[in-house]
This record gives sequence, structure tokens and C-alpha cells, in this order.
Amino acid sequence: MDRPKQLIGVIDEPGPARDALAETIARDGLAVVAVSRAEELPTGVDLVVAHVRAVPASDWPGLCERLPTLVVSDTRDAPDLLSAVDAGLVDYIVEPCRHGQLLRRMIRKVIRLRALEEARREDQARLEELNETLETHLAMLRLDQQAGGQIQRKMLPPRPQTLGGVTCDYWFAPYLYLSGDFLDFHLLDERFLLFYFADVSGHGASSAFVTVLLKYLANRWQNEWDGEHPEALPARWLADLNRELLDTGIGKHATLFVGIIDLERRYLHYSLGAQLPMPLLVVDGKVTTLAGEGMPVGLFPGAEYPTLGCSLPGNFHLWLCSDGVLECLPGDTLDSRLRELEQQVQASATLADLRANLALDLTPGEEALPDDLTIMMLSGFGHADS
Repeated sequence: MDRPKQLIGVIDEPGPARDALAETIARDGLAVVAVSRAEELPTGVDLVVAHVRAVPASDWPGLCERLPTLVVSDTRDAPDLLSAVDAGLVDYIVEPCRHGQLLRRMIRKVIRLRALEEARREDQARLEELNETLETHLAMLRLDQQAGGQIQRKMLPPRPQTLGGVTCDYWFAPYLYLSGDFLDFHLLDERFLLFYFADVSGHGASSAFVTVLLKYLANRWQNEWDGEHPEALPARWLADLNRELLDTGIGKHATLFVGIIDLERRYLHYSLGAQLPMPLLVVDGKVTTLAGEGMPVGLFPGAEYPTLGCSLPGNFHLWLCSDGVLECLPGDTLDSRLRELEQQVQASATLADLRANLALDLTPGEEALPDDLTIMMLSGFGHADS
């Protein structure tokens, strides 16, 4: 189908000069309509070629706002030409019939520029609409994230609390609203205290959903425990969670520490999966890194996890930190940052001390953390630090 011709309106006084101007324009295959006044222009005109003698000075502003306009004049000294330029019409040709080829090129150029401008305006309107929709969706997502963050915090245990002579406290700070870090501690019975500390890969909603799964499975496995062989429970939990995460197929893995404190023997049974930084035990001012290593949870099918343990003295502090703490420590290497963490832990008697030493006394929204950051401290048996 042939493309419709573009319609050019010519405004000039009737006579041979107007006819010659219209004929000059039409030679390029353009459709032309000639009128004496702007009000006579039909709808569908793409561009106006207006002679300065046919348009009063007061009409130029309205004409150029209505349609793209090209001004023509027989002389450069025509007074009305200056009026058109003052109105913002800078595209003009003197002696248009003499320079017909140039006139037709300018007409094509102005039409193209007008089409580009209209396309730009349409794109801008589309972008503004899309931005408004995006802002609405972001606001809804933000509300969902905030609600999810509140629910996730409700899943955490009360803090601080003392169970069987062991005081448990923590600091929980998501990167945004939802966190991939999670922890819990509670009594299995009068003799055994269970606690675990998890850091799921990534952060945000997908990682937070894994912590919900972890909480659910931990509660289920606790109810299924028959009270026998508590020393084997941490490793079995890690192996079961490893299988559950792989079966979900969500591509998430976690580092995890599971511990059971025998309150009667004052002994810690534990297992771990790629915990970093490693738990730090402080006794009489001396810092010791708990022994052991294990595979990440949720990465390798059939992974086995160690069964480990150590005695706990009458007074101890056990510190567990997610890897987000490493972003808050000075040092160019991992080893230097781990040494710095040991020094800060050694100098901290309470959780508040460590937060102050690491400059982590931030109020929500005051400054963004580089990653999810969680610190957990267990202390006992001869005191109840908060």
C-alpha cells in the first residue's frame, strides 16, 4: 500500500506568486493546499509554508505553536520577517521559488524533526507511565518486605534470656528488610539447651524464605527427637537440612552451626557446616577458635558432618558471627580481619561492648550495612551477661 502523501499548507495572498510557490513545493511529490489565512488550513496538515506578507505579526506565535512552520520571504529586509523570527521561527528562506530544491529539503527536514519530537514526547509519556507503575510496584514490594521483616523478627527468640544458667543474647541486622541470617536457642528438656546459627547465601526475600524452612524443620526435628544420643543430633540435623535444601532446588546453601549444651555435664556437643568466621570461645580472657570443619549445607549431596564437642568452664563467652561482620573490620586479607575480630571479642565482655568496638551502634535506616549482620553470644554458667 502506497504511503499517503504529506500535506503541506501554503499561506500566501492569492495570485501567481502563491501558485508558483505551491508548484515549487509539489515537485517533490508533496501534497499542497494553498490558503490565504491560517484559519483556513484543513486538518491533517503536516507543515506550513507561510509568506511573511500573508501573516500578521500577532499571528506568528499561535501559528508556530499549532504547526511546524517554515517562513518564506521575497527579501531579507521584509519587516514582517523580523516579526516571525522574534516569535521563534528561525527556519526561513528568501526567494523560495528561486531556491526550490533547498525549500523542499528544508520541508523534509522540518517534517522529520517534528516526527522525532512527537516520538520523543510519546516515549517520554510512556516512560512516565512505566515509572509510575514501577514506583507503585516498588512501594508494594517495600511494604511486603517490611511486613516480611517484621514476621521474621517475630520468629526470633526473646533476648536476652537465661536458660539453665546460660545467658543467650544476639544482635540481628538485615541488609535491607529481610535477612538470610537466622538463629534460635531454647531448652530441649531440663538438661539440654539447643542453639543454632545460620547464614544463608545471599540476602533478601529468597534467603529469608530458607530461614523460614530452617525454623520449621528445626521445630519438627525437635519434636521427633527421642531424647537419646544428643551428641549425634547436630550432625544429623545438618545432614537432613542438606538433603532438604537440595530437594527444593532453589539454589540456596548455608553455613550453619548447631550446638547442644549439656547443662549437667557443662559440655558442648556441636557440628558445623562451613561456618565463617568460626565460633570463638573466650575463657579467662583467652580466645580459642572452636575446632572442626564441615561442608556448606545445601551444596553437595550426601555430605557428612562432624560430631564434635568440648567442655565448658564455669565462666565462658561463646561468640558466633555471620560473615557480614568481616565487612566491618579493617584489614586487607581474610586472616587479618579474623585476627581483628578475635581481638575485638577478647576486649568485649558483653554484646553491647562488641557492637561498640565494631562501630555497629546504628539505628534502623541511619546507614546501610554492607551485608546481613548477626552476632550471637552465649555466656555462663557463673553470670548472666546481657
